[in-house]
Amino acid sequence: MLVRAITAPGLRRWCRGRRGTAAACFPLGRALLGVRGAEAAVFLQGLLTNDVTQLVAAGGAPPALYAHALNVQGRCLYDVILYRLHKSPAEEPHILLECDSGVLDSIQKHLKLYKIRRKVTIAPCPDLSLWAVIPGEQPGDASSLPKCAEQALLLTPDPRADVMGWRLIAKQGANLSEIIPGSQVGDVQDYHRHRYKQGIPEGVKDLPPGVALPLESNLAFLNGISFTKGCYIGQELTARTHHMGVIRKRLLPVSFPAPLPGPGVPEGAEILTESGKPAGKFRAGAGELGIALLRLAHVNEALCVDLGGDRVKLRASTPEWWPKAAAK
Repeated sequence: MLVRAITAPGLRRWCRGRRGTAAACFPLGRALLGVRGAEAAVFLQGLLTNDVTQLVAAGGAPPALYAHALNVQGRCLYDVILYRLHKSPAEEPHILLECDSGVLDSIQKHLKLYKIRRKVTIAPCPDLSLWAVIPGEQPGDASSLPKCAEQALLLTPDPRADVMGWRLIAKQGANLSEIIPGSQVGDVQDYHRHRYKQGIPEGVKDLPPGVALPLESNLAFLNGISFTKGCYIGQELTARTHHMGVIRKRLLPVSFPAPLPGPGVPEGAEILTESGKPAGKFRAGAGELGIALLRLAHVNEALCVDLGGDRVKLRASTPEWWPKAAAK
């Protein structure tokens, strides 16, 4: 049984804000695919935005990578997290691919379309469960997580941002309290609220397939793209946008007054400035928190959305984990 665990200093800093609380484990409704074989990393390298060859490099190979699979127009099809299960470069590459469970069939078809004669096997992993772990800070809490993980297949910091805590992969039916003593199983809606508060997109609602652009979705901030790797599908538009250095819209966390009237804000609802100018579109949310694609020029203005004839105010913010000059 394999455990990969790295203590992230930034994660410990974030944990201080949760002093006195136990680690919360959230069951995620995301699917896992096993991609295994001698050419697994080379195969994925041509389909994803990040440098997948890092997972099979000798010395210091990361346990996890975030990436997007793009279409030929450079728009996001799937957001994925890759996990390295092989212990060393001498072993046959074994990579787990995490994706939205709603696109499990389509991503398998996508991968098999490009597999051709590659020495790779692709298969779902229904015997595994995926958890998000948001650590608290009881005495020794964060630093003791790896020591308590004998039952875990993999336990690693989320590769997107320190504020997202850890990713845990275990066998179905595993006892979480034995893997992480003192932990509590939380409501997955609280996990999504945490994501939205931090402005972290995940899944097809936040990143509509064929619509979302990777750099507008903050892929570079989330450690999900390499600008030095070789060619991959959708690279041309992405590289051109990066080198031009002009990104006028970005995904940002938004908050509404609570409670919201009626059933909430519909996905795709138009967001306006106080003077009625289009400012962007709402993507998805949980309660009074959500994520929206907004024009950076209007981020600091008073914003609103029309809900059944009533204009409801909302506030956008720039996440603290972003690079300092990101919104400029």
